[in-house]
Amino acid sequence: MLKDTLTADLKDAMREKDKVRLSAIRMIRTAITEKEKAGTGVATEDDVLAIIAKQAKQRRDSIAQFEVAGRDDLAAHEAAELAVIEAYLPAQATDEEIRAVVDAVVARTGATSMKDMGKVMGPAMGQLKGVAEGGRVQAAVKAALGAG
Repeated sequence: MLKDTLTADLKDAMREKDKVRLSAIRMIRTAITEKEKAGTGVATEDDVLAIIAKQAKQRRDSIAQFEVAGRDDLAAHEAAELAVIEAYLPAQATDEEIRAVVDAVVARTGATSMKDMGKVMGPAMGQLKGVAEGGRVQAAVKAALGAG
């Protein structure tokens, strides 16, 4: 289970005194603990993957904001943590794979315009859960529906 892997990797990071890896894993484990204490019970494998994906998205957003603000030192730190976090995520879908799923959903639902975006986004995100960010899927849907 991924939680066990995180625990073992945390111990390894402590032994190796790898501060970046230690920090990234601790933040993931803290988020898992917070979710479990929120009354939802023990986090499932899907919950843990969702938490890790959220942590990765937060790092990407932070990197973009730090770069805009000219804080390259902080952006580099976030990028290092992002690399650690992404190691726990499944391989991300390529743009072609995302486009193939979106095209199949568009064909199945008969969506023809941006008004039908909701009909496409839900099923597409369901199929691409954990392997593609919503922004990438949204861009593919917009392109498929003629808005991108």
